[in-house]
Amino acid sequence: MQRWTIYLEGGPRRVNHAAVTVGERIYSFGGYCTGEDYETTRPMDVHVLDTVSLRWTLLPLPHSDPNRSCVPYQRYGHSAVSYQDCAYIWGGRNDKDGACNILYQFDTGSQTWSQPGVIGRIPGARDGHSACVIDSKMYIFGGYEEEIDRFSDDIYTLDFRTFTWSYVKTKGGAARWRDFHTATGIDHKMCIFGGRSDQGGNVFTNHEIYCNKIQIFDTQTSTWCEPLTTGIQPIGRRSHSAFVYKGSLYIFGGYNGLHDLHFRDIFRFDPVRNHWSMVKVKGQGPCARRRQCCCLIGSRVFLFGGTSPARQREGSGMGNDNDLDLMDHSDLHVLDFSPTLKTLCQLAVLEYKLDTSCLPRDLRWELTVMTTNNSISRPLNSNG
Repeated sequence: MQRWTIYLEGGPRRVNHAAVTVGERIYSFGGYCTGEDYETTRPMDVHVLDTVSLRWTLLPLPHSDPNRSCVPYQRYGHSAVSYQDCAYIWGGRNDKDGACNILYQFDTGSQTWSQPGVIGRIPGARDGHSACVIDSKMYIFGGYEEEIDRFSDDIYTLDFRTFTWSYVKTKGGAARWRDFHTATGIDHKMCIFGGRSDQGGNVFTNHEIYCNKIQIFDTQTSTWCEPLTTGIQPIGRRSHSAFVYKGSLYIFGGYNGLHDLHFRDIFRFDPVRNHWSMVKVKGQGPCARRRQCCCLIGSRVFLFGGTSPARQREGSGMGNDNDLDLMDHSDLHVLDFSPTLKTLCQLAVLEYKLDTSCLPRDLRWELTVMTTNNSISRPLNSNG
């Protein structure tokens, strides 16, 4: 039974960032925080989470790097994917420099940036697009193209073997123009869910549409399809998170601007049966939010950052943003799909305030380590 097992404070306070996993580490790139200076161009920050010790590290900024042009500027709405031992950053924007279409490579071994030479048809600069890796290619879909002022429904690929960009000619009814959706690779298919569309099609008219249908792109046949689904479908949303666990697609959180609602729910989509279901998770999980990151390592999902209304409606799975300021988060939550007996015992000790004085010293230490480890400011308990 899946359960929220860990809650930490004191991590990077970031919104609209992007993150990848390499080994047992999570690399978080860029994003923003309310109140920071975005009129000055500076190098993108990189925060690293060791998922064993649960400690964050901010890597030094390359201020004296003679190849400063190889370092991306701080941005939001970009994408990050991992291939082999490198992370690849593409797209995104900030308020001073605008949108970008340069590919950047971050080598997690040497912790250095580079700008790979690319050929082919490079997609236009944008933010709010999606990216996923299938086989040896990165697939880019959608987003908002700043220079031509329109939403996109195009697909581009970058072949990591040759660093060649290609425009993909598709068949079938393409997913609607949109931004801040998710694209998730399952086998040879790319699953698109959510995002913000507009009644004006690819033209922004400020009349938003939030679709809750899933569209699937078959990369082997270059064909779009919209499967007929069953079950309980999530409400349409943008700026949510998506990840794959044991062949199923999971959706967490997000925001619907038409209803002014933030979400904290989790839904599962079975691509074999085309069936949606709501996932019930034990433990006190994160509050309703959007623009967070979720990264899967093994059977654990690490969720961090994002933003939500400063006040949440008690007893609700959603938060209303009406006339309320937003609050940026610096927390970390862990969703464990297969918690160990040791973890469950630790949680029981914390939740029910059990007396462990009668246990052997070594076991007592293991059961109480979550409360004495300074890297964990407050484990989950009944007070959340």
